[in-house]
Amino acid sequence: MSDDSYVFEGETPAAPARDNNPPQTVSELSFALKRTLEDRFGHVRLRGEISKVNRHASGHVYLTLKDDKAAIDGVVWKGSARGLGVQPETGLEVIVTGKITSYPARSSYQIVIETMEAAGAGALLAQLERLKTKLRDEGLFDASRKRPIPTYPAVIGVITSPTGAVIRDILHRIAERWPCRVIVWPCVVQGDAAATQVAAAVRGFDALPPDGPLPRPDVIIVARGGGSVEDLWAFNDETLARTVAAATTPIISAVGHETDTTLIDFVSDRRAPTPTGAAEMATPVLADLRYAVADLSGRLARAGGRLIEDRRTRLRAAARGLPARPEDLLALPQQRLDLAGSRLGSGLSRNVEAHRRDWLKAAARLNRGLLDRAIERRGDRLEALAHRLGRWPLRLERDNERLAALARALSSLDPAKPKPGFARVEDADGRWIAQAAGLSAGQAINLVFPDGARGARIDGDASAPPAPKPRPVSKPRPTAPDQGDLF
Repeated sequence: MSDDSYVFEGETPAAPARDNNPPQTVSELSFALKRTLEDRFGHVRLRGEISKVNRHASGHVYLTLKDDKAAIDGVVWKGSARGLGVQPETGLEVIVTGKITSYPARSSYQIVIETMEAAGAGALLAQLERLKTKLRDEGLFDASRKRPIPTYPAVIGVITSPTGAVIRDILHRIAERWPCRVIVWPCVVQGDAAATQVAAAVRGFDALPPDGPLPRPDVIIVARGGGSVEDLWAFNDETLARTVAAATTPIISAVGHETDTTLIDFVSDRRAPTPTGAAEMATPVLADLRYAVADLSGRLARAGGRLIEDRRTRLRAAARGLPARPEDLLALPQQRLDLAGSRLGSGLSRNVEAHRRDWLKAAARLNRGLLDRAIERRGDRLEALAHRLGRWPLRLERDNERLAALARALSSLDPAKPKPGFARVEDADGRWIAQAAGLSAGQAINLVFPDGARGARIDGDASAPPAPKPRPVSKPRPTAPDQGDLF
């Protein structure tokens, strides 16, 4: 009963409003629907696939149950979460028991889950696991093929939807950390065409020439906000995963929130928990770099100052051992210089006098008689040499006579000019034959005599020994008559 139904003493009750359809507030309608749902569906048993799990800091678990045609939000209160038969995970097909209620603040209905049991892996999760295993076996997930992210990028490419909070967060984060050129390749990030457009954007960025009118990015960010498994399913496409793996430009994957995982997270070079985190991974902090440079500059200046101060201290320490006046340092050397200068004149004079005495001694030994005797000795040696040279013509004449005699003897022994009584043996080609071993039986030869040549032929075996010449018969010597014995 409302406050209007009360009537105070002494007052006349007001006439009730005549309205057959009084207006309701939004809260009244929302709570009426809530009571209706809880009364009608006080106990339900559902089977579906978990597509999104959010564990709140309070201990409550928020999730989504879906099948191929519909989805419903679910909540597990903190007291029931600890007693579940299976913990909720994305892609797990479960059977839950609970009651349907609504959330009046958003006018949405949900199921309050009391029990949960596994009903088998979801179809999407099973398909994703098979594809993930296939790409892992091909080595697309290996850490060795991951490219390093450049430390100081000049151009950053972003592949995402041109509208929404994602691109604004990335641009804002890059602008405040590392102001550089950002090229946005707009594309859809949800639905059937998303995978094709994102793959085309990756190939397009990768094909840009470094020195073209549109510069090639140093790093690429593929970004999308959070969502259910169905919303992010485009980023589990096999063609898109292979395109990202084959790109030569480093790629940072920033799809969904930290709890969301897609296939390109494994093939990309880095995975960021959020799009803002991807911007932080791709850029350094300019303020930090300036601070580091300033700090290094200050340290360099301080180090230089300390070095100069150290040298100044050492110089001062060395100066303490010096005399008070600089003139005292030069007094002793100057005195030695003056002494040496005063002795220099007399020393030169004595040196000249000593050389003069030596010259006079040598000049005393030089006279005409010494020269005449030397000339006379040289003349005697010349006469002796002339006498010896006078005997050389006679010696040469005797040597010439000996040489002529030897030439005549050599000419008499020349085989080309055989002497009487001798002949030269030649074969049919005119070659001289000097030994019997060079002849064979029946060979034609020439015998060259002093007065001409005659042909001949070898008769007999060359290896047979020559027949012995008959020895002349010696006549018997006459014997003396026997004289008899004298005794």
